[in-house]
Amino acid sequence: MNRIGAILAALVASAAMFWFGTGLDPVWWVTWFAPLPLLWLVPRMTGTWAFTLATLIWLAGALNEWSYARTDIRLPIPVILALVALPALAFGIAVLLWRRLLLRGALLQAPLAFSGVMVAFGFALQRLSPHSTWGSLAYTQMDCLPILQSAALAGVSGIVFLVTFLPSALASAVLGKASLRHRVLVASCAVALVAVAAGWGAWRLSAPSGPQIKVGLIASDLRENVFPRDPQAKQQLFAGYSARAAALVAQGAQLVIVPEKIARVQDQGLAELDLPFQRAAALGAVIAVGVERWSGADKLNESRIYGPPGTLWVTYEKHHMLPAFESDLKVGTARTLLNQPSGKWGVAICKDLDFPALSREYGNDGIGLLIVSAWDFVTDAWLHDRMAVMRGVESGFSLARAAKMGLLTLSDDRGRVVAQVRTGGEAFSSLLGEVPVHHQDTLYVRWGDGFSWLVLLMLMVVSFNALRPMRV
Repeated sequence: MNRIGAILAALVASAAMFWFGTGLDPVWWVTWFAPLPLLWLVPRMTGTWAFTLATLIWLAGALNEWSYARTDIRLPIPVILALVALPALAFGIAVLLWRRLLLRGALLQAPLAFSGVMVAFGFALQRLSPHSTWGSLAYTQMDCLPILQSAALAGVSGIVFLVTFLPSALASAVLGKASLRHRVLVASCAVALVAVAAGWGAWRLSAPSGPQIKVGLIASDLRENVFPRDPQAKQQLFAGYSARAAALVAQGAQLVIVPEKIARVQDQGLAELDLPFQRAAALGAVIAVGVERWSGADKLNESRIYGPPGTLWVTYEKHHMLPAFESDLKVGTARTLLNQPSGKWGVAICKDLDFPALSREYGNDGIGLLIVSAWDFVTDAWLHDRMAVMRGVESGFSLARAAKMGLLTLSDDRGRVVAQVRTGGEAFSSLLGEVPVHHQDTLYVRWGDGFSWLVLLMLMVVSFNALRPMRV
């Protein structure tokens, strides 16, 4: 009975740590410990049981997003189950391979296989899923800035590798049947790898940043202001946003950002939108405004950039649409660059920042600041905001992001949040702060997903060893 109780306690402990260590508001250090209780049990059971329990534990932890998926974004239950089942199955395979190699005495290959499967699954989603990196374990580490810097080397895959390699390697060292010297060597390699990554990250955080500019961010979460359809309500909203933009410019803002899709505008109604923001821009600042513009047969999710002396400088069209909600909108294909005295600025919209490739292109352009208009769903505010911040770490630029039903955030190219306000506290929430305009080339920009491909190759090698027949 005591043995059964210990087993149940271990399984509950892993499930609970996955619950608190992942999801919309993760506790970063819990994620590192989550697999350990499960891995402690795995060598004592059959492969079928190991795979089944690992899958169920992941599913139990993933229930932390059930309310969000059903209530906030209203996904059908079959879709939710599919989204949760895929990573659960990947985790089950990772545990199964780890167990098989551990029992073969391949103590180092076992954690390499475990991490390899998790990296490979995340990389496949990054390339194939319409939500790209959403759900990556890398985002659990956004509050651990030294580890976060690994994204500048290897993207989200580098962080996923670290977070999964350390616990699985320590479990291998403790549970493996090998000499003490061999087990100590495996544990030491894992600890040393993470220590070097954290040490390099701490050193990177000490580097000076570039020149700063004052940025103002504005958003309104009032029901009547989220996406008005009445013409008079739209005019009032444009007047409200432009008046607050002008007030921020008067306080020294050089750039003001308004959220994504504040309203739908036909071509014949553009003057009503443009004029108030052109007047605000004429005061001496750049102003970015997100709208849904219907132009003939084209429906565009657009960011309109106004600047001195009070003209429309340029527009940017969103590249990545939110499935179902924006499936009828035309996909943009061009980047937008602004050459400013402080450096190069780029423009993106909300879900664009779920995808590393676009940000890496901006990194190759040498931007020091990315202007982002966004629209979140309240409960996902922290996670979706930090996904955007991650892109700046990967590709070497600061970020200014204004999201309605979310957060107003300024962050630098190291992922440090230098100023932040949650929207909804008043009719128009606003933030005025300074952010560095600083670009630094990163290895990730130069080599792209090279680390992910290297891990895939490594996984093929260790999987061959795991799957070959065991000698009798």
